[in-house]
Amino acid sequence: MIATCAIIDDEPLAADLLASYVTKMPELKLTGTFNSAIKAMALLREHPTDILFLDIQMPELSGLELASILPKETKVVFVTAFDSYAIDGYKVSAADYLLKPVSFEKFVTSVHKVLESLDSSRRLNIANNSEYIFLKSEYKLVKVNFNDIAYVEGLKDYIKVYFKDGRKPIVSLMNLKTMEEALPTSTFMRIHRSYIINTACVDMIDRGRVIISGIFIPVSETYKDKFNAFVDGHTLQ
Repeated sequence: MIATCAIIDDEPLAADLLASYVTKMPELKLTGTFNSAIKAMALLREHPTDILFLDIQMPELSGLELASILPKETKVVFVTAFDSYAIDGYKVSAADYLLKPVSFEKFVTSVHKVLESLDSSRRLNIANNSEYIFLKSEYKLVKVNFNDIAYVEGLKDYIKVYFKDGRKPIVSLMNLKTMEEALPTSTFMRIHRSYIINTACVDMIDRGRVIISGIFIPVSETYKDKFNAFVDGHTLQ
């Protein structure tokens, strides 16, 4: 597959280096290189890109702020000189994280990781019109009905799917964002960087925690407003 990509970095030399890397990869098509997030926003609105290589510390609008308003289909790879930003990157569901100076070897590894995620997302989006998907687990393809899922837990590059009937959870090599994009938004909601719940399976809400089949699942600050709006819409006043 060929993926479109764009680069945003307020350091021209850093942006040019990444652009030179892109030209060496036939899997990528560069749609633009920018030294300002503000200037890039117009293009990204009109022509969404598959992958965005994004610096974090920039004037006017930071990479974290821009990433939070991008379409969920865009895979963001943060590129920065500050390792402490890695945690913040995952709060906006970054696809990957590269530390400057970026070597070509690390760039290639990151691109292949993101391309695999893109491919999975596209296949799952096709499946999203159905009532089930197939997940790879222990060298097998296991059919999973959406209606059978109680909640999903993210474990770095893996997910763990828990079921209403208490059967053994399924572990699959996939990130939580990819699974989130495959699940019907009418029923499933992300409430934490590590959890997606089936809202129909919620038994109780207790002091910022969701209880499903006796399991307490926290609602993080990032998703609290969205979750509270959902609860308000289903509460008798």
